[in-house]
Amino acid sequence: MATTTMTPPGAIPNYLTYQGRFRGILGWLLSVDHKRIGVLYLWSIVIFFLTGVALGVLMRLEMLTPKETIMSATQYNALFTLHGVIMIFLVIIPSIPAVFGNFFLPLQIGARDVFFPRLNLLSWYCFMGGGVVAIVALFTGNGFPDTGWTFYMPYAAETSTNVVLGLTGAFIIGFSSILTGLNFITTVHRMRAPGMTWRRMPLFVWSLYATSWIMLISTPILGITLLLVIVERLTGLPIFDAAQGGDPLLYQHLFWIYSHPAVYIMILPAMGVVSDIVPTFARRNIFGYNFIAASSLAIAGLGSLVWGHHMFTTGISMTSKIVFSFLTFVVAIPSAIKVFNWVATLYKGSIHLEVPLFYVMMFIFLFLIGGLTGVLQASLGADAHVHDTYFVVAHFHYVMFGSTMMAFFAACHYWFPKMFGRMYHRGTALAAALIFFVGFNGLYFTMFILGYIGQSRRYFEYTDTPAFQNLHVMATVGSWILATGVVLMFANLIGSLWFGKRSSANPWEAPTLEWQTASPPPFENFETIPTVTHHAYYFPGNRQA
Repeated sequence: MATTTMTPPGAIPNYLTYQGRFRGILGWLLSVDHKRIGVLYLWSIVIFFLTGVALGVLMRLEMLTPKETIMSATQYNALFTLHGVIMIFLVIIPSIPAVFGNFFLPLQIGARDVFFPRLNLLSWYCFMGGGVVAIVALFTGNGFPDTGWTFYMPYAAETSTNVVLGLTGAFIIGFSSILTGLNFITTVHRMRAPGMTWRRMPLFVWSLYATSWIMLISTPILGITLLLVIVERLTGLPIFDAAQGGDPLLYQHLFWIYSHPAVYIMILPAMGVVSDIVPTFARRNIFGYNFIAASSLAIAGLGSLVWGHHMFTTGISMTSKIVFSFLTFVVAIPSAIKVFNWVATLYKGSIHLEVPLFYVMMFIFLFLIGGLTGVLQASLGADAHVHDTYFVVAHFHYVMFGSTMMAFFAACHYWFPKMFGRMYHRGTALAAALIFFVGFNGLYFTMFILGYIGQSRRYFEYTDTPAFQNLHVMATVGSWILATGVVLMFANLIGSLWFGKRSSANPWEAPTLEWQTASPPPFENFETIPTVTHHAYYFPGNRQA
């Protein structure tokens, strides 16, 4: 809660309509306003996401029958790699920080913009530039890499596909993460409004702050690793290829030193979204604010130490396996703290079951399944059985897609009125969420069973047995239902940009600072910089924890 002067609607042009130095499309492409950059990211990520979903549906169509269905093995492997690169590097990692972090972090701390506005715009161009380079790889050389999104060595050095261009695209995208992380950290340290102490910051800001440190520290490791693969392919220098005297396990260590912390780049902002939505619709202060804030930092720190659990079957020493297994169990503790605190906040709250909270409850359900199956894989004996099977695919999608993207959808519905000044159709939104939820579990829970009975991942053919084929048919039908829910959801949101009812400044009666200004927000957010006098989740008349 803050004391501020509410900007009367129309008194100051909002960020959608103001006329700056450039007009029309250039007013967006050259804008340094954090809100416009957030919207640029939003449209870009939604387009990439729908593309990734379409590729996933095509892959499931191929798995409808035991033998070749609609594509060859080479085409399937290239499609698999492209699906992974798009969904990981162009959708899930940047989704919440780049869109809602850019748009709402300055608003939530009472600032007029991020600390480095021009670097912020550059980050979007790096993001789009890397995506364009990766797409060019589809149509040049021998086509997109068939290595899988992990680009594992030594195969990445031996395949004739266009690995160099694909890696170059991922390398460029990495700069976007680094610049965003640097910007967010500096903004939080230097631009908080008067009275906005560390213990008064919204938990979404805390999650972005913890995530930004991972972006800043871990992303360069991936960049260096990808650069070394490019050097090896172009010069023949033996770095990772064992046949030439290199060490392929070194590649795995370097790749997962980044890529497991990247899991928390994906999930921590999602947890921040949940931590903002739950108190709003429970009408009470978040339970255990200090513990949730500290757990974000703990997840960021501990999550950087557990990469070796991806390598239990590679021949690393038993000592390493035990240490990484123990640390993986430990990192589950701060995640569990968040779940218990969310549930405790809802307990005896004055629940308002709106669409964002509905998505949050689905997030908690799916995250628990993904988290608990992850703990199972941290056990050395269990991991030996399910490693490189569809069980891992299911776990990965429950955590990344089912959790992160569910929170992304929740954020879309929570902040849509603030971003665009319109309300979406509630009934359609709820129907889309239910359809998506049914399709998601039909698709990915089936994969847990497939993996447990021995179905290996990354194969475009499988054993012609009723057990395997029936489950693959169920998963494929689930993908159709999931895609239907996704299309219906975005159709509702996009249509509401023109036909939705006008929104008030604070339709949810939310307590955080971004709701204390007009919808859509004015060009520089606030008529005057607010002075913060209360906790972020202060509801007058409620007993505060």
